[in-house]
Amino acid sequence: MALKFGLALFPPDLSPAFLSTALRATWQTIAYAVAGLTLALIIGLPLGVIASGTIFSSSSRLRLPVIGVTRLFLAGLRSIHELVWAVLFVAAIGLSPVAAIFALGLPYGGILGRIYAELLQDVPREPLRALRAAGASPWRLVIYGYVPMSLPDMVGYTFYRFECAIRSAAILSFVGVQGLGYQLQLSLRDLLFDQVWTLLLFLVAVIVIVDLWSSRVRRSLAS
Repeated sequence: MALKFGLALFPPDLSPAFLSTALRATWQTIAYAVAGLTLALIIGLPLGVIASGTIFSSSSRLRLPVIGVTRLFLAGLRSIHELVWAVLFVAAIGLSPVAAIFALGLPYGGILGRIYAELLQDVPREPLRALRAAGASPWRLVIYGYVPMSLPDMVGYTFYRFECAIRSAAILSFVGVQGLGYQLQLSLRDLLFDQVWTLLLFLVAVIVIVDLWSSRVRRSLAS
């Protein structure tokens, strides 16, 4: 069986009909990844700013309690794997794109929030002191100081998470959501290994394209 699977790569199924199916499945997987990551950004960016403590003055009594509660909430989101979220949402609302989007968005929002908080805390302090001496409020420090200095790292990590979201979206398809994983499951069930290789090559191609795009964006931000 292993030999048969390996030999099916030479060549994979490149028939027009199956290429059309693979393209459609790839597009569905990318759409789920983009929507899930968008939800993750909506959750992770503001909560990451709050969890970093950058919007509070050092004398604020609310600083430590709010930071603690926010970090605990982010930890709760990311502690549950996206597959578990998918099973829960499929059970709650059925096989729907919404289930896949929330299954990706919630844990990834927790992950992004934590990383963004750490990146914001690690920015150089000298420019911030200059802004603070000029009378900048905590929010202005965030907008004109913390975020611009941490933006290249934040963008780079977000692109990495986008790659992960594409892979996760393909895996989530195994719970019944349409996409690359769903087509892989069908092809594996019918022992059509040449089709499996075609779908895997499509997935690899998408990841490579995203990686090249990420490198280009990071270079433009650094220049």
